[in-house]
Amino acid sequence: MYAKGQAVIQLMEELAPKSYAVENDKIGLQIGTLQKEIRKVLVALDVTEEVVDEAIREQADLIIAHHAVIFRPLPHIQTDTPAGRLYERLIKHDIAVYIAHTNLDVADGGINDMMAEAIGLTGTQPLDEVHTDKLKKLVVFVPTTHADEVRQAMFDAGAGGIGRYSHCSFNIEGVGTFKPEDGTNPFIGQPGKLETAQEIRVETIVPQSVERRVVQAMLKAHPYEEVAYDLYSLDLKARTFGLGRAGKLPQPVTLQELCERVKQVFDVPMLRVVGDLSRTVRKAAVLGGSGSRYVKHAQFAGADVLITGDIDYHTAHDALAAGIALIDPGHNVEKIMKRGVADHLRRKLEERKWATAVIASQIDTEPFRFV
Repeated sequence: MYAKGQAVIQLMEELAPKSYAVENDKIGLQIGTLQKEIRKVLVALDVTEEVVDEAIREQADLIIAHHAVIFRPLPHIQTDTPAGRLYERLIKHDIAVYIAHTNLDVADGGINDMMAEAIGLTGTQPLDEVHTDKLKKLVVFVPTTHADEVRQAMFDAGAGGIGRYSHCSFNIEGVGTFKPEDGTNPFIGQPGKLETAQEIRVETIVPQSVERRVVQAMLKAHPYEEVAYDLYSLDLKARTFGLGRAGKLPQPVTLQELCERVKQVFDVPMLRVVGDLSRTVRKAAVLGGSGSRYVKHAQFAGADVLITGDIDYHTAHDALAAGIALIDPGHNVEKIMKRGVADHLRRKLEERKWATAVIASQIDTEPFRFV
């Protein structure tokens, strides 16, 4: 059985919730409909004519891309222009396009974490805070026979995290009373008769970003026809999410050695570098995309070098004067998201026994050629 479009996007948003995106970012469904079965998903960095050709050849129903295909309001769609021709082909072949941009940059396991992991950074922290999750407390009353099952379902859905501790809950035993009315199908007892049940009051912490998923998992695992539960807002913050990552390298290296590692792990033929190639680098920062505005953030985080794209001339001079090195392998290194997102979706779809296939685009959308 194939997954519906909305189900595929729900799995995508488990990785990159839309609430994580910076203000006015062009994310979400941009072309087509999700009200259909999805036989195949193509994950791409950009949506170019070559990528659309690939989607048509592969008979993909949905493209999930990082960079928006529609950047600003359209005054018209003229099919004799490059953009209009692109939109026309997508619509004619019933290919939907969904964009995950800064929300995928910010997310745990998103592009910046993929880049940091590829280089081997440890103890990473965001460079620029974008979103702080609010916390809620979920309280649910469960028969003692099903407490473990319901707790585990909530933990698996993202509940129970306090700092660096997971699976946190508090449990109190007690007696619940209820009287099933006519037409009910109670798990315990009979309609019209007052019943008592040995129950456990389970309390746990839920980040607001996964509240819906946790509640759905709890309701699915709970044996009662009508579940008694409460949600409380808390004056506490969960994790902070942000753009970029700064962390320690496995061992000190020279800037020259780090440049060679960057070329290898990001599959780029060459790069630009600012700084003394013989200097020792212990802490590095990464930021997918255009990172000129984040040099000071990297410096404040204690990084010896910032690895990012689209460094301009004056920013390079400022960094040189400030004593922080820069490595610019290009904006296109964000292509690391193709494999990472495809692996995430494929794993989630297989867990649910859906037959929807996911492939990473093989098209190189790097606009520059190195001569």
